[in-house]
Amino acid sequence: MRFEVRAVGREGIVSLALEALSAADATDQAKAQGYTVLSVQRRLAGLSPRRHFPLLLFTQELHALLSAGLGLVESLQALSEKQQSAEARKVLDGVLARLREGKTFSSALADAPSVFPRLYVESVRAAERTGGVSDALARFIAYQTQIDRVKSRVVSASIYPALLIVLGAVVAMFLLGYVVPRFSAIYSDVGRELPFLSTLLLRLGRVVAENGWAIAGAGVLLAVALVVLLQDRRVRARLARAVWKIPAIGERLRAHQLARFYRAMGMLLHGGIAFPRAAEMAGGLLQEAIRLNLDRAIAQVREGRSISDALQRHGLTTPVALRMLGVGERGGNMGEMMERIASFYEEELARWVDWFIRLFEPLLMIIIGLVIGTIVLLMYMPIFELAGSLQ
Repeated sequence: MRFEVRAVGREGIVSLALEALSAADATDQAKAQGYTVLSVQRRLAGLSPRRHFPLLLFTQELHALLSAGLGLVESLQALSEKQQSAEARKVLDGVLARLREGKTFSSALADAPSVFPRLYVESVRAAERTGGVSDALARFIAYQTQIDRVKSRVVSASIYPALLIVLGAVVAMFLLGYVVPRFSAIYSDVGRELPFLSTLLLRLGRVVAENGWAIAGAGVLLAVALVVLLQDRRVRARLARAVWKIPAIGERLRAHQLARFYRAMGMLLHGGIAFPRAAEMAGGLLQEAIRLNLDRAIAQVREGRSISDALQRHGLTTPVALRMLGVGERGGNMGEMMERIASFYEEELARWVDWFIRLFEPLLMIIIGLVIGTIVLLMYMPIFELAGSLQ
């Protein structure tokens, strides 16, 4: 469920859009982010404004205008005027209105948390102290571009197997619902006893042919039910826990989350944000169990333990990452080293995805071929036996 929380923070009164199980859960989430809650109201399900606001494109264009020498207000006005989307223009006009009220750019962005994520806002806030807002935008562009590149690579690798599964299912249903019933009519005139498996196939074909629309409707309802269930946070959490327990896949998911965490940490540390605060913000990208380990690591860093040692003690590094963190601590370039670690994880994940797809696609084709081949073989088996008896 989605809740709108009115709260007081360091930037003043803000409105937060939070996904939570209940109003109490939304209140706890806001308090954990350092806000004092004023009110909590459930929002009707709908499309999130962020889906309509091109955040990366906006950041790229704003960075280009600022780098060209335009002022912040002038740049935002130009971007608002060029927007064709009414919702995007409304967001930018809201930011401009807050700037004219005397708020800082980061505070203006923070008033629209459903559009501008906390990492984005805090990165801009840290840059405002040094006047390097343009540099902060450039770092976010690099961060988001790399994250999107990894996502697109995984999605692209998934398209062909998904098409194979759909095509195989369509061919199998066509054989069962159209071809098999016609063979059944032919065999009924022969008057011979058919092999057991062929008899089962013919009965299944008749059931599919007689109840085709009902089966199709049930399939559609099942698909809709799955989509609805996946919108539930509790269902997604249970599914994630189940997937994480699969040894090979769970380890790769952990590597992917750590890559996102290190990438965000690199951006925030480059922006001048201290490690504990940066880790608290980037921790929202992690799965719950890993986030709890991160909280313990942050507590140890505040007690004086080194960053590399604290992360290593709580399973947030690998042998390679641990050594790179040690080099970053000695050289004072933790932000750069975090980004290098993220790149290492991302390349490792990309290689594993490529290997898995190369292995999975042939296996999937073999399985589909066996299913379709079995249907065809069972259809023709009585013919083969009849031909053999005539010799």
